[in-house]
Amino acid sequence: MSRNAEATKARIFQAATTEFAAHGIAGARVDRIAKQAQANKQLIYAYFGSKDALFTAVLEAAMAELAAEVPIDGEDLPGYADRLAAYHSANPHVLRLLMWESLERGDSGVVAESERVEHYRHKVDAVRRAQRTGAVTGNLDPGVLVLLALGAVSWPLVVPQLSRLILGDTDVDDLRAASREAVRRLTNPD
Repeated sequence: MSRNAEATKARIFQAATTEFAAHGIAGARVDRIAKQAQANKQLIYAYFGSKDALFTAVLEAAMAELAAEVPIDGEDLPGYADRLAAYHSANPHVLRLLMWESLERGDSGVVAESERVEHYRHKVDAVRRAQRTGAVTGNLDPGVLVLLALGAVSWPLVVPQLSRLILGDTDVDDLRAASREAVRRLTNPD
Protein backbone atom coordinates (compact mmCIF):
# COMPACT_ATOMS: atom_id res chain seq x y z
CA MET A 1 0.00 0.00 0.00
CA SER A 2 1.38 3.43 -0.87
CA ARG A 3 2.40 5.90 1.80
CA ASN A 4 -0.48 8.16 0.77
CA ALA A 5 -2.95 5.30 1.16
CA GLU A 6 -1.49 4.46 4.59
CA ALA A 7 -1.83 8.10 5.67
CA THR A 8 -5.45 8.18 4.47
CA LYS A 9 -6.20 4.95 6.27
CA ALA A 10 -4.66 6.35 9.47
CA ARG A 11 -6.79 9.51 9.21
CA ILE A 12 -9.91 7.39 8.70
CA PHE A 13 -8.99 5.28 11.69
CA GLN A 14 -8.45 8.32 13.93
CA ALA A 15 -11.68 9.97 12.79
CA ALA A 16 -13.56 6.69 13.33
CA THR A 17 -12.16 6.37 16.84
CA THR A 18 -13.46 9.82 17.72
CA GLU A 19 -16.82 9.22 16.02
CA PHE A 20 -17.45 5.82 17.63
CA ALA A 21 -16.41 7.03 21.09
CA ALA A 22 -18.86 9.91 20.80
CA HIS A 23 -21.80 8.22 19.08
CA GLY A 24 -21.45 4.45 19.30
CA ILE A 25 -21.89 2.07 16.41
CA ALA A 26 -25.48 2.91 15.49
CA GLY A 27 -25.04 6.65 15.98
CA ALA A 28 -21.76 6.94 14.11
CA ARG A 29 -21.99 8.28 10.58
CA VAL A 30 -19.64 7.21 7.83
CA ASP A 31 -20.19 10.61 6.19
CA ARG A 32 -18.83 12.38 9.29
CA ILE A 33 -15.87 9.99 9.50
CA ALA A 34 -15.04 10.63 5.84
CA LYS A 35 -15.37 14.39 6.25
CA GLN A 36 -13.22 14.48 9.38
CA ALA A 37 -10.60 12.23 7.74
CA GLN A 38 -10.70 14.27 4.53
CA ALA A 39 -11.24 11.02 2.67
CA ASN A 40 -13.68 9.58 0.19
CA LYS A 41 -16.50 7.67 1.89
CA GLN A 42 -15.96 4.77 -0.51
CA LEU A 43 -12.40 4.35 0.80
CA ILE A 44 -13.79 3.53 4.22
CA TYR A 45 -15.72 0.63 2.75
CA ALA A 46 -12.75 -0.39 0.58
CA TYR A 47 -10.36 -0.44 3.53
CA PHE A 48 -12.64 -1.78 6.27
CA GLY A 49 -15.64 -3.38 4.56
CA SER A 50 -18.39 -1.93 6.74
CA LYS A 51 -19.04 0.49 9.56
CA ASP A 52 -19.33 -2.44 11.96
CA ALA A 53 -16.00 -3.88 10.79
CA LEU A 54 -14.42 -0.44 11.24
CA PHE A 55 -15.73 -0.31 14.83
CA THR A 56 -14.26 -3.77 15.43
CA ALA A 57 -10.87 -2.64 14.09
CA VAL A 58 -10.95 0.52 16.20
CA LEU A 59 -11.81 -1.36 19.40
CA GLU A 60 -9.25 -4.10 18.75
CA ALA A 61 -6.54 -1.48 18.27
CA ALA A 62 -7.59 0.38 21.42
CA MET A 63 -7.49 -2.81 23.48
CA ALA A 64 -4.10 -3.84 22.06
CA GLU A 65 -2.67 -0.42 22.86
CA LEU A 66 -4.07 -0.53 26.39
CA ALA A 67 -2.59 -3.99 27.00
CA ALA A 68 0.82 -2.85 25.74
CA GLU A 69 0.81 0.42 27.69
CA VAL A 70 -0.49 -0.94 31.01
CA PRO A 71 0.78 -4.45 31.66
CA ILE A 72 -0.36 -6.09 34.87
CA ASP A 73 1.96 -6.79 37.77
CA GLY A 74 0.22 -9.46 39.85
CA GLU A 75 2.32 -8.60 42.89
CA ASP A 76 1.47 -4.90 42.67
CA LEU A 77 -2.24 -4.68 41.85
CA PRO A 78 -2.55 -1.24 43.51
CA GLY A 79 0.19 0.04 41.18
CA TYR A 80 -1.55 -1.58 38.23
CA ALA A 81 -4.81 0.09 39.25
CA ASP A 82 -3.04 3.43 39.48
CA ARG A 83 -1.42 3.07 36.04
CA LEU A 84 -4.73 1.91 34.57
CA ALA A 85 -6.58 4.90 36.03
CA ALA A 86 -3.95 7.25 34.63
CA TYR A 87 -4.23 5.62 31.22
CA HIS A 88 -8.02 5.85 31.15
CA SER A 89 -7.94 9.45 32.34
CA ALA A 90 -5.62 10.30 29.46
CA ASN A 91 -7.51 8.10 26.97
CA PRO A 92 -11.22 8.31 27.87
CA HIS A 93 -12.22 7.01 24.44
CA VAL A 94 -11.19 3.46 25.39
CA LEU A 95 -13.79 3.10 28.14
CA ARG A 96 -16.37 4.80 25.94
CA LEU A 97 -15.71 2.31 23.14
CA LEU A 98 -16.10 -0.56 25.61
CA MET A 99 -19.37 0.89 26.88
CA TRP A 100 -20.70 1.24 23.33
CA GLU A 101 -19.68 -2.36 22.64
CA SER A 102 -21.63 -3.45 25.70
CA LEU A 103 -24.68 -1.31 24.98
CA GLU A 104 -24.96 -2.16 21.30
CA ARG A 105 -23.62 -5.68 21.09
CA GLY A 106 -24.40 -7.04 24.51
CA ASP A 107 -22.45 -9.79 26.17
CA SER A 108 -22.48 -12.04 23.12
CA GLY A 109 -21.08 -9.54 20.60
CA VAL A 110 -17.67 -8.98 22.15
CA VAL A 111 -15.00 -7.85 19.70
CA ALA A 112 -12.10 -10.33 19.29
CA GLU A 113 -13.45 -12.41 22.13
CA SER A 114 -10.90 -15.23 22.03
CA GLU A 115 -7.98 -12.77 22.08
CA ARG A 116 -9.53 -10.81 24.92
CA VAL A 117 -10.26 -13.98 26.92
CA GLU A 118 -6.58 -14.85 26.58
CA HIS A 119 -5.61 -11.29 27.57
CA TYR A 120 -7.68 -11.50 30.76
CA ARG A 121 -6.51 -15.04 31.46
CA HIS A 122 -2.98 -13.62 31.51
CA LYS A 123 -4.07 -11.07 34.14
CA VAL A 124 -5.77 -13.75 36.26
CA ASP A 125 -2.69 -15.98 36.01
CA ALA A 126 -0.48 -13.10 37.18
CA VAL A 127 -2.67 -12.66 40.25
CA ARG A 128 -2.77 -16.41 40.86
CA ARG A 129 1.05 -16.48 40.84
CA ALA A 130 1.12 -13.58 43.30
CA GLN A 131 -1.30 -15.48 45.55
CA ARG A 132 1.05 -18.48 45.52
CA THR A 133 3.95 -16.29 46.68
CA GLY A 134 1.80 -14.74 49.41
CA ALA A 135 1.96 -11.23 47.92
CA VAL A 136 -1.82 -11.20 47.34
CA THR A 137 -4.60 -12.61 49.49
CA GLY A 138 -5.72 -16.12 48.67
CA ASN A 139 -9.15 -15.50 50.21
CA LEU A 140 -10.69 -14.49 46.89
CA ASP A 141 -10.61 -16.07 43.46
CA PRO A 142 -7.91 -14.41 41.32
CA GLY A 143 -10.44 -13.68 38.57
CA VAL A 144 -12.69 -11.93 41.06
CA LEU A 145 -9.74 -9.83 42.23
CA VAL A 146 -8.95 -8.78 38.65
CA LEU A 147 -12.60 -7.94 37.97
CA LEU A 148 -12.94 -5.90 41.17
CA ALA A 149 -9.67 -4.06 40.52
CA LEU A 150 -10.82 -3.16 36.99
CA GLY A 151 -14.17 -2.01 38.38
CA ALA A 152 -12.60 0.12 41.12
CA VAL A 153 -10.64 1.96 38.46
CA SER A 154 -13.13 2.23 35.63
CA TRP A 155 -16.53 2.71 37.27
CA PRO A 156 -15.90 6.29 38.50
CA LEU A 157 -14.57 7.17 35.03
CA VAL A 158 -17.40 5.50 33.10
CA VAL A 159 -20.16 7.02 35.21
CA PRO A 160 -18.63 10.30 36.43
CA GLN A 161 -22.00 11.72 37.41
CA LEU A 162 -22.12 9.20 40.28
CA SER A 163 -18.88 10.59 41.67
CA ARG A 164 -20.26 14.12 41.45
CA LEU A 165 -23.64 13.18 42.95
CA ILE A 166 -22.14 11.16 45.80
CA LEU A 167 -18.93 13.04 46.51
CA GLY A 168 -19.53 16.50 45.07
CA ASP A 169 -16.58 18.10 43.34
CA THR A 170 -13.87 15.49 43.69
CA ASP A 171 -10.46 15.72 42.15
CA VAL A 172 -9.65 12.92 39.69
CA ASP A 173 -6.33 12.37 41.45
CA ASP A 174 -8.17 11.88 44.75
CA LEU A 175 -10.39 9.22 43.15
CA ARG A 176 -7.34 7.59 41.63
CA ALA A 177 -5.67 7.45 45.06
CA ALA A 178 -8.86 6.03 46.58
CA SER A 179 -9.05 3.34 43.89
CA ARG A 180 -5.44 2.43 44.52
CA GLU A 181 -6.07 2.18 48.27
CA ALA A 182 -9.23 0.11 47.72
CA VAL A 183 -7.32 -2.35 45.54
CA ARG A 184 -4.48 -2.46 48.08
CA ARG A 185 -6.89 -3.36 50.87
CA LEU A 186 -8.74 -5.83 48.68
CA THR A 187 -5.60 -7.71 47.76
CA ASN A 188 -3.67 -7.37 51.06
CA PRO A 189 -2.69 -10.85 52.26
CA ASP A 190 -2.83 -9.86 55.96
